[in-house]
Amino acid sequence: MKKSTKLLMTTLLISLGLAACGGNSTSTTANNQQSLTITTFGELATLDSADYDDVPSSDMLGQIFEGLYRVAKDNKVELGMAAEEPTVSSDGLVYTFKLRDAKWSDGTPVTAGDFVYTYRKLVNPKEGHVAQSADVFKNAKKIRTGELGVEELGVKAIDDKTLEITLENPAPYLPKLLTGSRFLPQSEKVATEKGEGYGSTADSIVTNGPFKLEGWTGSELSWKLVKNEGYWDASNVALQNVTVNVSKEVATSVQLFEGKQVQYTTISEQFVDQYKGQPTYHAIPKATMGYMSFNVERKVTGNKHFRRAIAMAYDKASLVNNVMKDGSIVSNGLVPKGFGENPESGKDYVEDRGDLLSYNVEEAQKELALAKQELGMDTIEVTLLTSDAGSAKVVGEYLQAQIQKNLPGVKFNIKSVPLKNRLELQRADDFDIFFGTWAPDYQDPVNFLEQYVTGGGINFANYSSSTYDEAVNAVKTKYATQPAERYKQMIAAEKIIMDDAIVAPIYQASQSYLLAENVDGFEVLPFRRTINLRQATIK
Repeated sequence: MKKSTKLLMTTLLISLGLAACGGNSTSTTANNQQSLTITTFGELATLDSADYDDVPSSDMLGQIFEGLYRVAKDNKVELGMAAEEPTVSSDGLVYTFKLRDAKWSDGTPVTAGDFVYTYRKLVNPKEGHVAQSADVFKNAKKIRTGELGVEELGVKAIDDKTLEITLENPAPYLPKLLTGSRFLPQSEKVATEKGEGYGSTADSIVTNGPFKLEGWTGSELSWKLVKNEGYWDASNVALQNVTVNVSKEVATSVQLFEGKQVQYTTISEQFVDQYKGQPTYHAIPKATMGYMSFNVERKVTGNKHFRRAIAMAYDKASLVNNVMKDGSIVSNGLVPKGFGENPESGKDYVEDRGDLLSYNVEEAQKELALAKQELGMDTIEVTLLTSDAGSAKVVGEYLQAQIQKNLPGVKFNIKSVPLKNRLELQRADDFDIFFGTWAPDYQDPVNFLEQYVTGGGINFANYSSSTYDEAVNAVKTKYATQPAERYKQMIAAEKIIMDDAIVAPIYQASQSYLLAENVDGFEVLPFRRTINLRQATIK
């Protein structure tokens, strides 16, 4: 290795805190110790499964907690905390689960009461962040909107090892839903003791999954996952520890991989061309969507015509093909390709739906003219909020250049901050427009649609439309057991929100990554979380 390259590697390691802490496992070390070092693109925001909004936090939650079901090989769903398949009532509404003999990492048993506590927390408006996807539970919507108390939720502990769940409507996708990070259980005892501090540090939680998390007090850029020897299936978990390092720049991550300091990292842009065809290169299509969303409570971004102008003013094909170059594809709607199909014809949902907000400069400029007229403004200035991770910055800068070029009179500023701060600003409504990505919890188009009903899970836009709410509600109720009509209703609902341009779709992600050849069973998932480490092993 040349002297300059050695110097660069030393600088990179020090900047990530690797050289001092000894977490930079080489392939040889990994072989001997079943240790792995990986990168993630953003800081941990929280370890509270009821309170996260970001992929890095969801990824870690999925390694240290386990729900009633868990993700298995090839993205299948299998039993987790549930000891056996539930009994289901004839009307498809009542599920009765028997829990296996499992323990929290402090040695106390995982009980049905822990699940009741967690699911109630998900819908409790006093918690400040309710999970709209939990509306599948009976009375959940009325609870999160303040009409009923949490004790009315359709979840009950029959005894310590028997959990009864009553649904609002039949939901054949329930097992998939319950693997999601949002539905991972919390120890009622610990969460109650810690209060608002729960999930703010590694020491403020106990876990029941394959790993425990150590070395995070709320701000570190490196932490460890350590095998949980008390996990019920610990004998089938090979990895003893995983060091996770935040690396926001792809070039830095690639240097670390080349130096055998990390065994897994995601890549994009020019590095895809560089590594394609090599045995360490992999790519997987994902259901993750990259998009912009608008704060409708502000004057400019509250204008429908302005939102539509922005949403049609950038060349998406050029972005994914010439800038990102990671296999991502153009998105012209809210729901991604490969995520739903016509129950009668088998056609892909997106093919039936069609393109709803496509790149069209002429139409964008017409919409801008209408916006200027309604707003009484000749020039408009707005700011796009992004995280400061490498790919987010690149996408933000591309959007800025395209929009300022194609929409005369619009000044499109960029504000890049750490991911944790971006999420805080979103929650505080302190933004005009933000760029983000979102990965669904379960495979059904309604999971995307339900996020934007009034008070929905990622409805930071503060969008509220009774027409849209009613359309999504009909998917879940009136048409719940009528697959063909339900499918048509989902498309109709999506057209409502896309016409209002609350979301400006950009791309559907494909994850390109580098993985050391001696790592086996390491799964990158198409949706839910990004990774699954439980089955990984060092050959």
